[in-house]
Amino acid sequence: MSKQRQYTLVSLILLVVLGLGGYFWRDDSPAPTPALKHSYAKAVAMAHNGQPGAARVLYQQLQRTDLSPIRRADLYAELPNYPSPLALKLASQDLRHEDPLVRRAAVASMQALLPDAQRSLALAPLLEDEDHSVRFAVVDALLELSPDDIGLYFGPLQHTLEQYQQALAQQTEDPAAQLHLAQLYLHENNFKDASAALERTLQLAPDNLQALAVKVQLLERQGQTDASRQILANALQLQPDSAFLQHELGRWLLRHGQDEYALLAFARALELEPDNNEYRYTLATSLHQLEQVEPAQKQLEALLSRDPANRKARVLLIAYWKETGQMQNVQVLLAQLEQLNPDDPLVQQGL
Repeated sequence: MSKQRQYTLVSLILLVVLGLGGYFWRDDSPAPTPALKHSYAKAVAMAHNGQPGAARVLYQQLQRTDLSPIRRADLYAELPNYPSPLALKLASQDLRHEDPLVRRAAVASMQALLPDAQRSLALAPLLEDEDHSVRFAVVDALLELSPDDIGLYFGPLQHTLEQYQQALAQQTEDPAAQLHLAQLYLHENNFKDASAALERTLQLAPDNLQALAVKVQLLERQGQTDASRQILANALQLQPDSAFLQHELGRWLLRHGQDEYALLAFARALELEPDNNEYRYTLATSLHQLEQVEPAQKQLEALLSRDPANRKARVLLIAYWKETGQMQNVQVLLAQLEQLNPDDPLVQQGL
């Protein structure tokens, strides 16, 4: 056989091999339709803004297999407002996603979706995740649970918590890491180490108001009520128009049984920062606690007019309307919720 014919034969064999390889290794998963590709931004906007059909399009996007990890994680930020069996199934599946970013996002979403005992059963196995950031996210999700709710996972949780603290302690130049370390120590009633971490935080970021709020809590937990009050008073004297400090003052007064004065502080915080949904929600619950039910309802109505997707506020307003026997308003809120998410447990439960 001539060399030319040999080369020709080898070339043909290579072409056949490459062709077969392309056949067997090709991806048979169906490509997403152009409509789905282009609807990602629309789905996020619908979910964030609480538009009718939001749950359906959100679930559709989470069933895609071609999304980048960061886009997938962004979807999970919206999912807690749209609970359903399918929502839980999708989030559960992504606890095993190959990217740690997605796994962390799914953990945070399920933290909001599940009650305490179920949360422990669903998330605690990830205390053995290969990625330390996922393990630490699970600690944050489970830390507030009671030992009974944590059950057999109490030992692994404590072990991972120690690893978490050690990792944060090494980040001596990061004020956010030191602040979180202080919070973890405070949760364990380790006041000495919590105080040291807070001092490092304030050395790195003297104007960190969140660190100041944690310091107030630390002093309170140690029985130093006057000192904690003085820290808040000094900070407010320097920044009387700080909505955050006014809100923290309200929380301090509430913890010390001064509900009426707390209400004034919460109202001032909202006046300074009227777009803050957390402040408006806190004001509503404080009004209700003082038996000012109608003003509380109005605050929640205002919150929902600004943020229709806010399920927590909607559920609370439904409870307040039921309490006053205004079932027509309850029906309106449930109908709106059904437009958002027909599979919401509250819709399924009905009146």
